[in-house]
Amino acid sequence: MCGIAGIIHRDATGSIGRELTLMLQSMKHRGPDSTGFAVYGVPHEDQLAIRFKVAEREDLAAGFDIHRQIKQRRKEVDRRIQSLGGGIVAAEQATDYAHLYRVKYDGDLRRFADYIEDVEGTEILSIGSALELIKDLGDAEQVAQQYGLDDFIGTHAMGHVRMATESDVDICSAHPFWAYPFSDISVVHNGQLTNYWGKRRELERKGLRFTSNCDSELIAVYLADKLSGDDSLEDAMHKSVQELDGVFTYVVATSDSLGMAKDQLAAKPMVLYEGEDCIAMASEEVAIRCIFPHEIETVDPYAGEVRVWRK
Repeated sequence: MCGIAGIIHRDATGSIGRELTLMLQSMKHRGPDSTGFAVYGVPHEDQLAIRFKVAEREDLAAGFDIHRQIKQRRKEVDRRIQSLGGGIVAAEQATDYAHLYRVKYDGDLRRFADYIEDVEGTEILSIGSALELIKDLGDAEQVAQQYGLDDFIGTHAMGHVRMATESDVDICSAHPFWAYPFSDISVVHNGQLTNYWGKRRELERKGLRFTSNCDSELIAVYLADKLSGDDSLEDAMHKSVQELDGVFTYVVATSDSLGMAKDQLAAKPMVLYEGEDCIAMASEEVAIRCIFPHEIETVDPYAGEVRVWRK
C-alpha cells in the first residue's frame, strides 16, 4: 500500500520538517512499518552533508559486543574519510547507529561512497550539499522526534510511509533512496515494478550498486544512470515511464527541484496542489489539507504524466 508525499516552497524556506511530518502522519494507516524523509536545507558552503548508519536498529539486540563493534565501525569511517583527503567539520549522532557528518571533500563521490561502505555494517543513506535523508522504523512523529526534524528549515522535502510487502522491515529497505553516486538526488515510490530484476542486473553490469532488494531503489539508480549521460531530469523521468514496467507513482528531488511521475495505467494515486508560493503532493488529499489552513483546490495527475517544479 504505502504512501508518499512531497512539498516545495518557491523562492523561500519553510518549516519543511514539521510540514512533512504532518503529511506523513496523516497517512500512517498506509504504512506502519517505517517512515522516511528526504529534506533539503540551506547548503553549507564547500561542505557535504553525509547521513550514514553503521548498523540496523535490530542489531542492537545482539548484546553488549555490538556497541563495541559500532564504535569501531564509526572510528574506521572517520579514518577512511580522512585518508581520502576529507575533513570532518561537524559530527552528530542521532541514534547509536545513525550519524550526520558535515565533510569538506571535493573528490570522486563514487570512490568515496564505495570506500566508506566497505566498512562492515555501514551504509551511506545520502550525500549532498542540501540533502539529508533520514529513515527508521516507526511512524512519522516517532522518527521526526528521534531525529529532531520538527525544527528543520528548508526549501523542499519528500517522504514515505511503508508497508513492507516483498522485502524486509529494516532501515535498509525503507524509503527514500539516494541515487548513488549523485549528490542531492533521492526518490520515493508507491507501486510495484515488474521488470525489477532485469533492469537491476543491467545497471549492476554498469557498476552501479544496490543496497536492498526493494524494487523502489531501482528508480533511484535508474535515474542516476540516465543523469550520468546527457539526460536532463525531465528527460530521464519521461524515459522511466516508458522503460519501467508495472504500476507506480514516484517523487524525485534534486538540490533545486521536485518532480513526480505516474505510469501509463495511473493505478497508484497521487493528488496535487499547486499554489503561487508552494506545491504539495501526496497519495491522499488529507495529507495536503492538513498543512493548509485555507480552502484549496487539488487535481489528480493523469496517466503517464511527468511534472517538475523548481524552487
